Amino acid sequence: MMELETFKTVISQVSKVTRLVTFHLMGEPLVHPELRLFLDLCLEKHLKVFFVTNGVLMREPNLLLHPAIQQVSFSLHSYTDNFPEKDPEPYLNRIFEFTELAFKERPKLFINYRLWNLNSKKDRERKNEIFFQAIEKRFQVTIPRNWNYQFKKNLVLKNYLSLHFDTEFIWPEPELPVLGASGTCYGLRSHFGVLVDGTVVPCCLDKEGNIPLGNVTTESLQDILSSPRAKAMVQGFRNRVLQEELCKRCQYIERF
Repeated sequence: MMELETFKTVISQVSKVTRLVTFHLMGEPLVHPELRLFLDLCLEKHLKVFFVTNGVLMREPNLLLHPAIQQVSFSLHSYTDNFPEKDPEPYLNRIFEFTELAFKERPKLFINYRLWNLNSKKDRERKNEIFFQAIEKRFQVTIPRNWNYQFKKNLVLKNYLSLHFDTEFIWPEPELPVLGASGTCYGLRSHFGVLVDGTVVPCCLDKEGNIPLGNVTTESLQDILSSPRAKAMVQGFRNRVLQEELCKRCQYIERF
């Protein structure tokens, strides 16, 4: 868990280069006992938060209505992956109740129900039909079963509530085989990541810190993002040349 003082340092630095932060890069933010304080600190720095959670540990729905939060994404697909034998109805009801509360208290809060498990039509029908039926019944909407998620990933259901579709992917690891040396990515161009100890990484898929660019607790973020290694990665992405070994093993790059 990131310590409070580390978080203060991180937020102080990132607030100089962005207006938006996300509470993920593996881990479950609802586990953190100081989450409300973290959100308060973001609000003080005028930072908007995109909050990603599986929702399993949501015991205090009002916390996710915090004014710093601009979007909440629930990874519904993770429930059936982690609890294949359990009835998802109680889990879904908690998420539905939060959604209905948000409709009243924060009507412009973006809420996404993520289904990132669509590798084939069979997967969609087998894994997600129970979610589709529950959502349709609760919110009186119709979800098209022939939705072309490869063309458009977001399906607006009601108000600011959407379904977000995507395919599964394999997390990149140094031990995986090389997929290629050509490609591009949004890493360091639209976003970067900060790990629990303050280590800066180029993207949200480098969860183990295989490409450490520096540490915000001992260096300035500006120096880290303008370092020779970071610049080489960005220039490589612009020229469709993958500079780092982890990038050559990253399946996610195929999406671009």
